[in-house]
This record gives sequence, structure tokens and C-alpha cells, in this order.
Amino acid sequence: MTAGDKVLEINGEGLRDIIDLSFSFAEEEIDMLVEHENGEQEMISFDKDVDEELGAEFASAVFDGMRKCANNCYFCFVNMVAPGMRKSLSVKDDDYRMSFLYGNFITMTNMVEEDFKRIEKYHLSPLFISVQAMNPRLRAEMMRCGRAAEIVAQLDRLEQAGADYHTQVVLCAGLNDGEELERTIREIAARRPHVLSLAIVPVGITRHRRDPYPLKQFDREGAEAVILQVKEWQEKSRKETGETFVYLGDEFYFLAGRDLPPEEEYDGFPQLDNGIGLTRNFLCDWEQEKEEISSFSRCPCRLDVVSGTAVAPVMEGLAEQAMACGENLRVRVVPVPNRHFGETVNVSGLLTGRDILRALQEAGGERDGILLPESALRAGEDVFLDDISLKDLRQAFPEARIEPVRTGRDYCRALHDWENYHKERAGETDYMWQSNAGYTK
Repeated sequence: MTAGDKVLEINGEGLRDIIDLSFSFAEEEIDMLVEHENGEQEMISFDKDVDEELGAEFASAVFDGMRKCANNCYFCFVNMVAPGMRKSLSVKDDDYRMSFLYGNFITMTNMVEEDFKRIEKYHLSPLFISVQAMNPRLRAEMMRCGRAAEIVAQLDRLEQAGADYHTQVVLCAGLNDGEELERTIREIAARRPHVLSLAIVPVGITRHRRDPYPLKQFDREGAEAVILQVKEWQEKSRKETGETFVYLGDEFYFLAGRDLPPEEEYDGFPQLDNGIGLTRNFLCDWEQEKEEISSFSRCPCRLDVVSGTAVAPVMEGLAEQAMACGENLRVRVVPVPNRHFGETVNVSGLLTGRDILRALQEAGGERDGILLPESALRAGEDVFLDDISLKDLRQAFPEARIEPVRTGRDYCRALHDWENYHKERAGETDYMWQSNAGYTK
């Protein structure tokens, strides 16, 4: 097989995705029908061990096309992406296979009985479900899709298929919060143990939103009310099961001016890829790395740390710890206002290359190095959301070495031992694009 080949069938069975491929390839005798780039088809037959893999990489995990979202949600982040940006940012996926394979959240509004049967046959679990509200009328209204009202029956069917699942609520002020959130938590919690967790994230709104529905974001008072409401359920759950079960996005704590929950209340971070507990996990990584550090940079070092505005105080606090350990170190955190999406979008993962470039130029001064949030780069590529490359940024600041930082361990190592720090990104991924929440990669 060579690049550009398509695997059409294995042992006479057509392939819809890598799930079919994995199950078909479990046989020891393989007849594989391949179509070459020139259109010619070839049957390749061979014997293999039961646990032997094909050893090929595929351009996509689904061979029959990504399933698109059938909804037009009030809060859809894809609809708020600026025109002219990378096409992949405008893909509204809602594919249960991607949910199983990569943890993408789905609404299930485009699923049919055959899909649930396949989930049962292949034991596709866990999945990740965007609930938003357990009130059927409200859910259909928020998602502008009549089938969204079938959430109860669909969750029942998912459980009948033997699948467990994580859930998410994108919380919109004055819409699905308050009594509606109470109902949602109550009904989702009643579905344990099939439901593994419930994440609640605040709606993200960019300046490019054109939807006429008047969405509202949370202010300090509103965030505090959500924290207090959810805290009762968290305490109740810990008493009953020993786990918190309901988790809030970091933004609620930042908005309310509260400290983040301790590590033990995140129960191993079951929704870290959804951004839940991201900052606490970062702090834990920092502390673990700090205990292992035995050497510090000896040469004078001036570092600029690029950050989203929400997490900038956290980055500054850690920088102060590092500077207290080494008198040769000077760290300046550069919070970057998100002019591209709008300054209410304040997470590091949505910073564009142009906004970072502008903020660093405006900060001015001398610098030996620049640390960038790796979450702002496209996974597997050194490219920002606006297609500005890491190479472009390095050319703009030739006097400074520029390195990405992904974890608290990276940040700790970079500040304490900048001379030897270099970030190898191969094999790492950041938390993923959620089309119904304010996170991306």
C-alpha cells in the first residue's frame, strides 16, 4: 500500500470508518480490496496474528464522510467564527463515531436506530453527549431542532445499548440556568451509573455572532450564583458516591473571583479535554515538576509569557514563585486581549497569531525568550487559528527564542531552566474543539 490508496473492503465487508476496519482486521486471514490513486483495484491477501495491526495511517477516521450537525443552536460557536478563517473551524460535526474515538460532544439529533444498534454491537462506550437542558421543549428551542426534544428517549436507548456517557451543558444566563439547571442536574444525576460526569461550561460569545437571539453571558454575580447552586449537588454527590460528578468550567471561578477547587474534587479530571479543571491540572503539574527540579538557569534571562486574559493572574503567580528561586530570572506575563473574536473570549486556546504579535509589539522592551500557549496552535501543526505560523512569529522577534508551553510541567521547566528547555510537540494533543462550547484547538 502507498499514500493515496483506499481500503474498500476486508473479507467482503465494506468499511465505513476505522471502527469497521478494527473489527474486520481482527481476523487471521485477510482479503483486502484496495483502490489505488489511479483508480485501479487490487485484492491483497495475507495471514496475520490476531493482535497484529495494519500499520497504516488514514487521512480521516471516517471513510463515508463526517456527519454534520442538524441543529442551529442559539449558542453555536461555529456560527460565531470570523469569516475568512481556516475552513476546518466552520465544520459543524455531530458524529457519534467521533464521539467514541476522540471525545467530541454530540447531540444525537441526527441518529437513527441503526446507529444505536451499532453502538451496542461494537460496544462503543463511553460517548460524550451535549445535553444543554433536560426540559424537552427548552432543549428543542435552544437547538432549533424538533428532534432535540427526544433527549429522554435517546438517553434511554443509549443505556439500553449498554453505553456509558459523559454529559455537557453550555449554560446561558437567563435561559437554561436557575430552575432549569436544577432540573437538568437532578435528571442527569438520576441516570448514574450510566452517566459518568456532567460538565457545565459558560456560553462563549464572539463579536462575530449574528444570531438574532439575545444571548447573555454571566457576570460576577451570576457566576457566583451558579457556583453556589452546583456546590450543593457536588457535596451531595461526594457524600453518596465519593465523587463530585458535576464539574464547572474554570471561567465561572475566574468570573466570581474564587479559588479553583482542590485537585481531589476533580476525581482524576474526567473532562479535561473539555477544559474542565484545566487550570487546576496545570497547577498540579507545576507542583510535581517543581519538586523534581534540581538546577536553575545561571545566565540572566528575560522571558515574556503570552497568556489569555482569564488565566493571566495564575501565570503571574507562578512566575513570581520562579523568580523567587533565581535572581537571574525576570518574567513578564503578557495578557493578550482577543481582538479577533472579541475581548469577552478570554481563553488562551482562542488566541490568534496576529493578536499575539500585536500584544508583544505593544509590550516592547528587551526579551531573551517568549513562551506561547500550545493550545493556541493547531494540533500537530505550528499554525495559529488565523493561519499565522510559529515561523512567522519567530521571524518577527529574531532576538528571542520562542517555545510553546502546554502543561504546568512545561511552564515550570521553562522558567527554572530556560537554557535547556525545548518543547517537543510530537504525539501531544490539546483539549479539543467543541462546536457547542467556547473551546477550540
